[in-house]
Amino acid sequence: MATSGNSCPLPAISNISLPRRSFSTVTRSSLTDQSQPPSLAAKRHLLRLVSDQDRGLKTQSDPQKLSQIIEAIDSLAAAGRGTITTDESLSSTWRMLWTTEKEQLFIIKNAPILGTSAGDVLQVIDVDQRTLNNVITFPPDGVFFVRSEIQVASTQRVDFR
Repeated sequence: MATSGNSCPLPAISNISLPRRSFSTVTRSSLTDQSQPPSLAAKRHLLRLVSDQDRGLKTQSDPQKLSQIIEAIDSLAAAGRGTITTDESLSSTWRMLWTTEKEQLFIIKNAPILGTSAGDVLQVIDVDQRTLNNVITFPPDGVFFVRSEIQVASTQRVDFR
């Protein structure tokens, strides 16, 4: 996930593959929810909300869904309060599942005009090297690459430029 602006306050989710399932009825139980750690339940809820949003393209025209997703992000942040998320564990290649970042959404949306479609959208973060690279792939061999520098601002916040 990404945000617009000069910071990256939202949680990143690495190597998640979302199963494509269709449920006519979903039954939830407070007993089931209580058996999960709050952060896991919050993450699963957020992943469900973004799973059908075409990386954020659909959310641009759905203020109600945007509000639900932002609320779920806030819930996940609250569940993880006190956790250090800017240490070496942040260094990885992360797949973007959803964003409000307008430039990335513009490229994803308009790739067909160039006769292609966007593949994976990734962030490659290296805390030790203080780098963050945004990568949009265009299979079979195209790529759009933006290099940034990062600075750890707190235990849960990384600023970039």
